[in-house]
Parts: sequence; structure tokens; C-alpha cells
Amino acid sequence: MAENKLISGGSENKDMNKVISYYSKYWYLFLIGIILCIGIAYWYVNYEAVPEYRISSTLLVKDKDKGSGASDMEAIADLGLVKPIRNVEDEIGILKSSSLMEKALQDLSMQVKYSVPENISEEKFLQNLPVTILVDDSETLEYNVPIYIKMKDEKTFELYETNGGDKSVHSFQEKIRKPWGTFTVVKSTAIPASNWYSTISFYFQDIAAIADYYSKQLTVLQLTQAGGLLEISIVHPVPEQGEEILAQLIEAYRREAVAYRNELASSTIAMIDERLDFLTGELSNVEKNVEQFKRENALTNVNSDAELYLEKASEYNRQLAEYQTQIDVLNSIESYLSTEDGDGAMVPSSLNIQDPTLVGLISRFNDLQLERKRMLQTTPKSNPLVVDIDRQLTSLRSNILENLRNIKNGLIITSRNLAANTRRYESQIAKVPTVERGLLEINRQQSTKEGLYLYLLQKREEEALSMAAPVSNSRIIDAPKAGNYPVSPNKTSIYLGALIFGLFLPFSVIYVKEKINDKIGDTSDIQELTDTPILGEIAHNREKEKMVVGERNTTPVAELFRLIRFNLKFVSAGKANKVILVTSGMKGEGKTFFTLNLGASLAISGKKVVALSFDLRAPKLMRTVGLSDDFGISDFIINENIEASEIVVPSPEIKGLSFIGSGPIPPNAGELMLSNRIEVLIDELKKEYDYVLIDSAPVGKVADGFALAPYVDSTIYIVRHNVTRRRQLKTLDDIYRTGKLKRPMVVLNGIKTQEAYGYGYGAREKQSTAYKVRTAET
Repeated sequence: MAENKLISGGSENKDMNKVISYYSKYWYLFLIGIILCIGIAYWYVNYEAVPEYRISSTLLVKDKDKGSGASDMEAIADLGLVKPIRNVEDEIGILKSSSLMEKALQDLSMQVKYSVPENISEEKFLQNLPVTILVDDSETLEYNVPIYIKMKDEKTFELYETNGGDKSVHSFQEKIRKPWGTFTVVKSTAIPASNWYSTISFYFQDIAAIADYYSKQLTVLQLTQAGGLLEISIVHPVPEQGEEILAQLIEAYRREAVAYRNELASSTIAMIDERLDFLTGELSNVEKNVEQFKRENALTNVNSDAELYLEKASEYNRQLAEYQTQIDVLNSIESYLSTEDGDGAMVPSSLNIQDPTLVGLISRFNDLQLERKRMLQTTPKSNPLVVDIDRQLTSLRSNILENLRNIKNGLIITSRNLAANTRRYESQIAKVPTVERGLLEINRQQSTKEGLYLYLLQKREEEALSMAAPVSNSRIIDAPKAGNYPVSPNKTSIYLGALIFGLFLPFSVIYVKEKINDKIGDTSDIQELTDTPILGEIAHNREKEKMVVGERNTTPVAELFRLIRFNLKFVSAGKANKVILVTSGMKGEGKTFFTLNLGASLAISGKKVVALSFDLRAPKLMRTVGLSDDFGISDFIINENIEASEIVVPSPEIKGLSFIGSGPIPPNAGELMLSNRIEVLIDELKKEYDYVLIDSAPVGKVADGFALAPYVDSTIYIVRHNVTRRRQLKTLDDIYRTGKLKRPMVVLNGIKTQEAYGYGYGAREKQSTAYKVRTAET
């Protein structure tokens, strides 16, 4: 025996065309989103965003590995004992430091922020500012307190706060003391009184916070990998003010570099002066001793017999004097390190001691001293970084002293050897008068002191000359200059972002709405949840009439009922299909509406149709067509004397269509559904009518519909668009898989989209070939 089944095309995934078609239904939301976001972007760009300009400058920083092309002034600046070691990476860090930015902003008096009046650009306002506020840095300021200055005449003004404080009259150039700060108001002589603003407001701002903000905004790039060419840039809403900030920052950087070099030179000069004072006294005493010795001993010439030995002894004495000079220098540095407290003092050079280890240790010591001094400007001594530097300085001081002692011990040993050689030759001139030997000793001391004195005097002049020539280690290539066009806001990016967001916002809303919506939307949702064949779709009835099918009615809804009528005939394929059960999962899905209009469609085609109101708990069929429901099925089941023809009521509108009401609502509807009288009723109706349509109770709520299963040929399960929930289709799938009801089929009711209007003029044709027939042998 073959059974014909109407099935859908399977549970295929939605293709891209269907997704596009689904979202295109909400085109108006995308249009609203685009217009709204573009409008907000337009308002932001034109009325809210502040245009910002990029100000840049190019600076050449001389690296520690200098070439041979230094100018004469740079060569003068490189004189001295101790040279600061610099590299480009360190200089970039110095330029971006907040302490340097703070000094630059203090030079520009940025502690005061002037409020710009309405309808006046900040650039124009600052150019025509009639007064300048000079802040007393020694006093504590209260930040962000609005203060107003109201001009009275060319000599006086009125001062008051915005919180309603007392007003006071002051003169220009007068030092004003208030709880929120001490300052002086200076009148600009370049702005005539006729161009003054009637009221000017200002407030004090935290210069440290502003410096931290600008230092983070500052960008320093090395233009060449091996060179010292730097590009310094900053973004600012007022180009002129941005140029001033950048120019002052570079000036502060150059000034600090010169000050550091001068500080190092001053420390060296102070040490040399100390030694020169000491050597001056010793030289004076030696010269007096020579004069006195010659006068007392009446010396005229040297013994010619000891001339050769004296020449040798003189050579050793000269070498001994050189080593003694080096020992004295080492003693001086050792004494300097032992007596200095180390609080920021620089260690002088080792002069003529050519020991690379000692030179490196002294250079590292001086670098750490400078770093410690810089950090103490912004951090306390208890800061862990400062404590770490102090620890390193202590360690370096110890290493330098140890190195000095080792070098000095070597020199002492060598000096002792030279002295021994000297004594050996002196023993050869034993005949030389004692007076002559004494004179030689005095001359040797004098020569040593004079050599050391001249050497130190030369180095002092070199250090003084380097201080007198204030040459910085940097040179400005391009002065700070703002660009012609603002870099912010980026209109193209903002409008593009607004367009994308305008599309994304409605898309996300629709997507989320679709994901959280658990109601049946179209046939694809049914196909995903069950394999039950789909008989057809019914469009949403926009009219109030319940009977939409008529002989001359060609509305889309009526055409779809005709299509379902054809599909029913197609499904039966010659087999008996007279008794059709119409049910649903819950109330309100349109099974009564469907039963009524399907019956009308079949009757119009020339068939005799009877529609039974078998929802004994909540009957609606008879009331829908305006007929009485007082006598019907419940009476037939209870009273065996009643014939089926007695409860049949012909339709007053459709020829060939009849109705059977439910009758009085019984208290035991479930028990009545199990009565044998139902079979008698169905058999009698099958003999008289071509189709018997049963409007039953929802099978998702009660089991009345299952009691009719033995008498029906097929079952139509009504699912309503955007009403039936997805979980309710589990009941339908269970019916299909277990066979609780014969040949179940699905009708999707209430489709509101144009695709459901399958037939009729001006509508898209929906052919029955959209449904496939599968023949299965049972």
C-alpha cells in the first residue's frame, strides 16, 4: 500500500539571499539609524569638537660620538677636565620629562587660565587680552575657582568670585591677596581701552598637572637612525599658544644643558682653586728658603768633578718629581672624596693620571650625582629610586678610593726605586759639599711645586673659558610651526564611523530581537523543528470578516485557501481523505478561522462539506458564523434518539456548506469524547458529505483531539506566525513521529509578509511546485 506524503524541501540553512531579504524588511530602521548617526556626527564636528593643530619643530642634538665638523664655539665648549657623556636616547627622555615641561610652562605663566567669552575664538581672545595675571609662586593657590574682573576705567577694576562673594575694587599693578591666591593684574599697553572686554574671567590651574598632560602629549621622534636629528611635535587647539609652548620647551632644554655643564665646570674650578691656594703658599716658602740658603752659604758654582754624577741624579730627580706630582694629585682627589659629604658634589678629573678605570668610575659617579639632583627636584629623598642612586654613589665612592690607593701605592713603590737610584748617585758625589746637596734638594722641591702649579692654572683657565662661552649641545633646525589644517577632529573617520554605526545599531537590534524571539516566523522555523510536511501558508486577514472565501472573492487570503484545497487533493492522490481534523497547540492560532474558510473553499468547488464544532470546552465555530450553538454534538452523544441530520445546520451564505454545533458545554467533556456515538456520527456524515471538517480543541492543552484519531483520514495542525512558540512544535513533532494522529500536516497562519500572497493579480505567484511529493511504501 502506497501512501503519498507532502513534505517540504528539508531543514536547509538560510542562504544569504534570505538573510538579506529578512533584514531588508527593516530598511526604514537602517535609514533612521544612518540619518541619526550622521546627524550626531555633523553636530559633533561642527558644534562640539574643538579643532586641534599639530605643531612641530626640528632639533639637532649633538651626540657623544661627535664628528670632526665641530665649530670653533663648540670646540671651546668642549674644554675642561670632565666632559658630560650624552646620547640621543637620553636627550629624548629629558625632552619628554614633566619637570622640563613644568619649567617651560612656568616661564609662560600658564598657572592662569583665561575663560573665553561666547562667540569669540580662543585665538582672537588671547590676542586681544587687555590684562595679564602675574602669580606669586611663593603663595599657595586654590585651583579652578572662577574669578571675574570687571573693568571700571583705565586705572581701576572690580574683582569678585562667581559664588557671590564680596566685590572689591583694585588698581592695576597692585598686589592682591585673596584666600585663593596672591597675584597682580597688569594692564596691557598694546590694547586700547575701546577694545577691552567688559568682563574677563580666569582661574588658577595646577601647573604640575598641566605639565604632566602636555609631556604625555609630546612626541619626540629620531628622524635618522644614526644621527641626532629630532622632530618634536604637540597637538594644541590654539596654534599660537602651541608654538609658544614648544619654543619655550626647547629653550628650557637648552638652558638646562648649559646650566649642567657650567655646574660641572664650577665644581672643578673650586677644587683647582683650593689646590692653587695651597701650592701658592708652598712655592713662596720654597723660594724664600732658596734665597736664604744661598745668602747664608754664599753659593757661586757647582763642583766640576761631580758634574756627570749630578746629571744622572738630576734625571732621576726629575722622574721622581713627576711621580710625586701624580701622588699629590691622587692625594688631592682622595682628600676631596674623603672630606665631601656627597650631597650633589661633582668629583673633579684625575688630571694627568691616565688610568681608564679611574676615569670611568669618576664619570659614572658624576652622572649619578646629576641624576640624583634632577630627581630631587620632583621626588623626595625617601623615594626608592633616590635611595638606590645613593646606594650606588656610596659604592662608587668606595671603588674610586680603592682605585686611588692602588694607583698611589704603585707610584710610591716606583718613587722609592727612583729615590734609591738617586741616593746611589749621590753617594758617588760624597765629596760635593753638603751645602750643594742641600741646594739641590731645595731646587727639586721648587721644581715639583712649580710644575703642579702651572698645570692646575692652565686647566682652571680652560674651565673658566668653557663657562664663558654658553654654547648648548643642540641647535634648532626648524622653529616651531603649526600646520595649516587641523589634525583633529578627522571628519572622514567620524562620518565613516557614524555611517558604520548607523548600520550596525539597527542590525544589532534586529539580530538580538531575532535571537531572543522564540516564536515561529516562517516555514524555515518549522522545518528546523519538525519533519512534518507543510500543507501551505495563510496570509494575515486584514479584514474583520471571518468568512473570507467566496465565489467572486479573489483576495490573497482566498487564493491561498484555494491553493490549500488543491494541495489536499494532491495529497490524497485518489485515497480516502474525507474526514480532516483541524487542531493546534494552543488557543488563538486560527483553527476555527481555517476550518470555516477551508470548508467554504471546498463547498465552492462543488463539494458537500460539513464543519463540526468538536471543541466541546470552548466552542467558537457557530458563533463565528452567527448561528446558534444550543443544540449539537453533546446532545447527539448523550441522547441516542437524536439523528445526525437533526443537528446539521446549513450555511446561509455558502451553498453546499453545513455546520454542526457543539451543543451545551458538558461538565465531563473528556468522557464524552470517548463515547461510541462519535463513530456513529462520523460514519453517517461520511455517507452524506464529501468532506467532514472537525474543529477540535488544541492538542497542546487537552487530549480531546487524540480521541478523534481513529475516525480521521488526515490532520491539519495550525501554527500562527509570531504567536506559536517554538517549544510548542515539540508536540507536533511527537505526533508526527509516533503517529498519534493520521497524516499530520502543518498550515502556517497569519503571514504578514508579501511572500505569503501566493496567487492573485499584483502579487508574487506561489506555485504548488514549491512543495515536493515523496511516495513511501508502507
